[in-house]
Amino acid sequence: MKLTDRILRRLKNITFKNRIIFIFLISSLAPFICLGFISFYTINSIIGNKVESALQSNLKQDLMTLENALSNMSHVSQQLAYGAGTNRLFEQLAAGQEPYERLRLTNELRSELNIITFSNPNVGLVLYYYPDKQTYQYENFRVRGSFEPDSLPVLSAYPEITYFGPHTSYNGSINQYVFSIMRKVNLPDQNVYLYIESGRNALKSLFAPQNQKDSSRRLLLLNDDGEIAFSEVPDKFPVNTMFPGANPEMTSGYSGKYFWNRETSNQGWSIVSVLPEHELKQERNRWLIQITGIFLIFLLVTVLMAWVLWKMVYRPLDKFHREIKSLIHSDATVQTEQTFIPEFDYLLYQTRSMKGKIWALYNEIEQKEKRRADLEVEKLLYQINPHFLMNTLDTVHWLALMNGQTEIDKLVLSLNKLLYYNLGKMGEVSTIGDEIEALKEYLQLQQIRYDFQFDVDLDVDEQCLALPSPRFLLQPLVENALYHGVSDDGYINVSARLQGDELVIVIQDNGEGMTPEKIASLLHDDSKESHKVGMGIGMKYVQRILRANFGDSAGLFIKSDLGKGTVVTLRLPINGREQDGGD
Repeated sequence: MKLTDRILRRLKNITFKNRIIFIFLISSLAPFICLGFISFYTINSIIGNKVESALQSNLKQDLMTLENALSNMSHVSQQLAYGAGTNRLFEQLAAGQEPYERLRLTNELRSELNIITFSNPNVGLVLYYYPDKQTYQYENFRVRGSFEPDSLPVLSAYPEITYFGPHTSYNGSINQYVFSIMRKVNLPDQNVYLYIESGRNALKSLFAPQNQKDSSRRLLLLNDDGEIAFSEVPDKFPVNTMFPGANPEMTSGYSGKYFWNRETSNQGWSIVSVLPEHELKQERNRWLIQITGIFLIFLLVTVLMAWVLWKMVYRPLDKFHREIKSLIHSDATVQTEQTFIPEFDYLLYQTRSMKGKIWALYNEIEQKEKRRADLEVEKLLYQINPHFLMNTLDTVHWLALMNGQTEIDKLVLSLNKLLYYNLGKMGEVSTIGDEIEALKEYLQLQQIRYDFQFDVDLDVDEQCLALPSPRFLLQPLVENALYHGVSDDGYINVSARLQGDELVIVIQDNGEGMTPEKIASLLHDDSKESHKVGMGIGMKYVQRILRANFGDSAGLFIKSDLGKGTVVTLRLPINGREQDGGD
């Protein structure tokens, strides 16, 4: 199941472009491949049957030619072995004593032999053989070498006649393969055999040199026992060995790398043609080369069409992708590129128009928010004119000092310093040390204002004093602690520590605490009532100033239990302000 899920996930992650090309290739090539396989098996069967039929037909023709030649020699041997004329002459020669008479009878016998052989052009060398003496006589052609019929390959042997397979002719005037027969002559008191060879051109088509043949097929001759009597492929089918397909019921088959066909004569011997397997498949291979070339051309055309389809569909979609990505960039160059496909060009036009309207609306909202913030600051400045207020407080300070009112003097001086710090120019860089000093002035004012005593513990690490900080950050948080329940014997603890790459500020009190609903109201309520806390700015101001300076990198957290107090935690990054943040 896990393997199946992995496969499905990979399939789902295939890009649209790859899916288009894959589907197009499959839909285009699948029918062609199926048709190719069907055609291959069909053509292979047709070519195989055609080649085998042609080989079988040629072999039958060769068998017929060979049988006719042997039949013709057998007919001539019958005439000579049983003919009354030649036998009478042999008897007279055996009985005659006069030389002249013997010469006349010999010439007459030779003349009789010449007449018979001349009238049969498929008959070559003819002679009479005496096996007891191993001599011969009355030959019609010069005999080459010594005549040894026992060494000739036997095709078929019968009591009266023996058929010999192809062998080099004993005729001294020719040098080619011939067939021969030997028949016993019908003479009562003599052991004489008639030997006849096939003629010069009787079997020329069968045993011509290989460079003169129309094909590369080779011939084998098997005797009636299935042994090879003659072989044109002696390295693969040696003479005097059993043929691999000796079973007479088998007419064709494969042996090694050769395909063979066999035809059996009426006398029991067989003629076999063998053809190298690669030549048998030559025509099929030629067809395969042609169909492979067509397939490659078709594949090239298919890939080209897939590329055209990708260009027509995928590239316009890619332009849509770029247009959508550019929606987040207000300064992106306005694209006017077209796909030249009316439907896609219309969608691109709509997308670009939507992009322009979105950014126009965004700019409008941004300008409105900026004007709203400026109006709020301007309203605050008009409500509290800092120059007028600080000059007035300075006058009160000198009057109190002249009249010996030290408490009033101390109060006015702290208030003047606090206002001077808090009403400083927006955007000016402040530090944690400045915030702590302003917080001390604020706490001194509050201790004079409230009629109860409370302790304040400032525990700030010296390494934190020089760190930059937004202006007016700590006072609203401490004011929130005073507002929510610190009374007699109360305390407020303000600590600042470095933790890794963060500045952690904790403001803790032992006041009455707050409910979760109250905490949510302080953090999220933007109504007028919430503005009463922290000089009308309160917790909402702290959240906004953090978001403006640090984005999402800073955090404000409140934890409170009724009757136990409240803990407010600030986490500020010390690596600088957010890139997107600003005053």
